[in-house]
Amino acid sequence: MAAAPTPRKFLGRLSLPERTFVTDALRTETVGGVLLLVAAIAALIWANTPLSDSYDALRSFHIGPAALGLDLSIQHWAADGLLAIFFFVAGIELKRELVAGELSDPKAAALPVIAAICGMAAPALVYLLVNTIGGGSTDGWAVPTATDIAFALAVLAVIGTSLPSALRAFLLTLAVVDDLFAILIIAVFFTSELNFAALGGAVIGLAVFWLLLRKGVRGWYVYVPLALVIWGLMYNSGVHATIAGVAMGLMLRCTRREGEEHSPGEHIEHLVRPLSAGLAVPLFALFSAGVAVSGGALGDVFTQPETLGVVLGLVVGKAVGIFGGTWLAARFTRAELNEELAWPDVFAVATLAGIGFTVSLLIGELAFTGDQALTDEVKASVLVGSLIAAVLAAVLLKLRVRRYRALVDEEERDEDQDGIPDVYEQDNPAYHARMAEIYEKKAAEHRRLAEVAGASRGDDDGPA
Repeated sequence: MAAAPTPRKFLGRLSLPERTFVTDALRTETVGGVLLLVAAIAALIWANTPLSDSYDALRSFHIGPAALGLDLSIQHWAADGLLAIFFFVAGIELKRELVAGELSDPKAAALPVIAAICGMAAPALVYLLVNTIGGGSTDGWAVPTATDIAFALAVLAVIGTSLPSALRAFLLTLAVVDDLFAILIIAVFFTSELNFAALGGAVIGLAVFWLLLRKGVRGWYVYVPLALVIWGLMYNSGVHATIAGVAMGLMLRCTRREGEEHSPGEHIEHLVRPLSAGLAVPLFALFSAGVAVSGGALGDVFTQPETLGVVLGLVVGKAVGIFGGTWLAARFTRAELNEELAWPDVFAVATLAGIGFTVSLLIGELAFTGDQALTDEVKASVLVGSLIAAVLAAVLLKLRVRRYRALVDEEERDEDQDGIPDVYEQDNPAYHARMAEIYEKKAAEHRRLAEVAGASRGDDDGPA
């Protein structure tokens, strides 16, 4: 009689290559997240001091070639230009996850994908419910659906909590799927009247981009000018310009061929991610997060249906949606939770995912275009909701910080100092031989020290 198949482990240990990739990617995002946090604070201070007029003047200053339809404000350049870099990296991440990462195995991908979808649907439903009951505008339903991975990691850095790699990978996968659906939302629901000539030009540019990649053409001096042309055409087409970044990112090859240490996609992501996390996103935050915040304005966040819907969507909708989706998916797929973790850990990460900063601010601008007052109020609600989610997640994660520290220490222990964590070498005979040699040397040294100590004690006990 055949044995029953072993149930799959949810949040089990990652493979070594996947763990290495996740660690490297999130290290850059953590630094970028701290810069993002600093930029957001700087914007708030700048916009709420006597220097606020200079802040408004700077972000409203127009620059660019009007003949090409690109005479844009600094704030507009940040949202449509700099965030195209962010979405380019998101496109590469998504492609890599689909072909070589957590999403490449349909069975393994089912659970985080379901969790991410529920984590976007629940906040949208919370927003719609609040605004239907309160008589507010339903245009902002997509604002609380996004998760900001960089800001979430910055919170972890600030509170001094390092998550085990499985939880970090789960958070990253949630953010990648989240970005995918945010891209679709922007493309479908926030596309203005189409200029088919410009859109056709953008499509031709993307086809040339794809063809050059397939032919193995190399050189930034080829691709960067082409990318700028594609971006400009996409912007003038009426489709949000960040879609150009995503499309180009998805075209890169993210599988390794024989003899390659890194795929082209991984190599380019490694080069561009610091630019995205360290410059593009913080500058977007600097020019978008500066809203006037007063006691009355903060009070309005909890009284107006649009802003209350955003706050509750981020704080309640995200946590309930991700945790509920994860629990139901695990139950119906019979995926057992890794015994080293517990369901409260999943809820803590789900709460952390309620930090929806960058993309939420962008969607807030798109949803309420033409109503600057409401746009600023919605931005304030994004800041408040993200702050509340961050505080709640910090409390929940701190309750388990000793367990996380022990798991991280176990993952990183490398007693034979060969550069590979010991937990990944338990089936390697050479590892055990090296460890035996190390312990034999330690045992010999302790025997020598014992003899020295014994001889010394004997001398001390003897006659003077």
